[in-house]
Amino acid sequence: MPTLSELTQQIQEQEAILRQGGGASGQDRQRRLGRMTARERINELFDPETPFRELGLWAAWQMYPEWGEVPAAGVVTGIGQVHGRSVMVVANDATVKAGAMFPQSVKKLLRAQRIAMTFRMPLVYLVDSSGVFLPLQDEIFPDEDDFGRIFRNNAVISAMGIPQYSAVMGNCVAGGAYLPVLSDTLLMTEGSQLYLAGPALVKAAIGQKADPEELGGAKMHAEISGTVDYREPDDRACLQRLRSLIELLPHQPDAQARLDDVRASLARRVSVPERDPVDLDTIVPGTERAEFDIHDVLACVVDAGSLQEFRADYGHTIVTAFARIGGRAVGIVANQCQRCHSATGELQIGGVLYADSAEKAARFVMECNQTKVPIVFLQNVQGFMVGRQAEQSGIIRSGAKLVNVVSNSVVPKLTVVIGGSFGAGNYALCGKAYDPWLILAWPTAKYAVMGAEQAADTLLTLRVRDAERGGRTLSDDDKKRLRDEIRQRYTDQTDIRYGAARGWVDAIIAPAETREWLATALSLIPEGTTRGEFRTGMMQM
Repeated sequence: MPTLSELTQQIQEQEAILRQGGGASGQDRQRRLGRMTARERINELFDPETPFRELGLWAAWQMYPEWGEVPAAGVVTGIGQVHGRSVMVVANDATVKAGAMFPQSVKKLLRAQRIAMTFRMPLVYLVDSSGVFLPLQDEIFPDEDDFGRIFRNNAVISAMGIPQYSAVMGNCVAGGAYLPVLSDTLLMTEGSQLYLAGPALVKAAIGQKADPEELGGAKMHAEISGTVDYREPDDRACLQRLRSLIELLPHQPDAQARLDDVRASLARRVSVPERDPVDLDTIVPGTERAEFDIHDVLACVVDAGSLQEFRADYGHTIVTAFARIGGRAVGIVANQCQRCHSATGELQIGGVLYADSAEKAARFVMECNQTKVPIVFLQNVQGFMVGRQAEQSGIIRSGAKLVNVVSNSVVPKLTVVIGGSFGAGNYALCGKAYDPWLILAWPTAKYAVMGAEQAADTLLTLRVRDAERGGRTLSDDDKKRLRDEIRQRYTDQTDIRYGAARGWVDAIIAPAETREWLATALSLIPEGTTRGEFRTGMMQM
């Protein structure tokens, strides 16, 4: 089996290919048109030598085989710095299917908008898209989380006072034209087009002949329709204009600036981890279900000497603790990844939630909400314990309590899936459905209702029973073939790339970068940030 380091390297090599987008031919076409590629534009926009935290790179991976590869769903999203201010960028990649919007492209853009709303970051849209991918229009157009939601969000984000800038740097046609016009500020480069209907559709619809410049060129929109705020000669000038406009925004301390403001009080604190984050490659095995001590992982993530474990002698399969990451106070909820014994002598399996660990985690989440401390979840969960003893201990009641408090939490929640994320354990420890502000995953992460082996055994039993009811008897060879098919299908679907393709996580990250990602996210959140008053409603006690 590969090591964690080898798994990470494999992921990074594949990501390098994804970042090539449509490849050399698509990039050459952009240059012939006098345009930069999406990633060149992003590099020009952001401050030099600052990190770009890319989100959704695996979107649409292997999801549309009948239409060919759609790297990164044809749109690049992520967080970077413009004059020291954190900004969310959404850039259409015209080298991929001419920037056409696939269902996952829409889902990815909506997630970027949601993250920007949550962290209250300015949004920059670099628009260069041919519009909806028409063969899949039925999966893109009408629903509450489809294409129209983008424009609804534009309006809502503007009303929230979060700045939105759009730069039309190529094609922007049909319904997609509403995105830049619903933004607060609109820029457009020469040679770009912005219109609801192109020449061919106008001719077919009303019999009128018009060239693209008359319908939607930069000159027309700047001088006649009055739609464009800034008309720019080329991409580079447009991006420099964007940078200068963002620089004008009122100062709101974020990221490093907020840390600088409290530098004096932090000077006495240790803001480096106890262990080098690179050590994670040797602490955590690359094999599924291998055991390790989660405290060793935390030593590579939190500030040295800052860990204060909550109820350390109770509910051992969950570690709950207060700590600091980059000087910022957080609550930690992490699965213990090795076997342990309860005070009564019960053997407890690492990664499994028992009644006592669920109760402890629920109590700790409530404490974090009471003290307005963000929560970081480190998931490596096999699910809740089953069996007679577990049921009689009230495992359902304890698990429901944890789900309740996580659902109703008002403090920021950040989730990192470092291993398994199975069944209701995914829910209870803030999976995607429970509104994490950001959800990250290691290459070792796996998602499913249950593991491949358990699923194969369960589904095979059902298949055998159905065959017997139909008067058929499956041979041993048939059973083996069925079991192998089921296990392989589940194995493919638990691969974290499968989940990342569907937007279940925001990014697959190198384990050694976990601390940096979390510190970046935490630095964007003002101290004491909550979403209203913490209330849980009714709970079974």
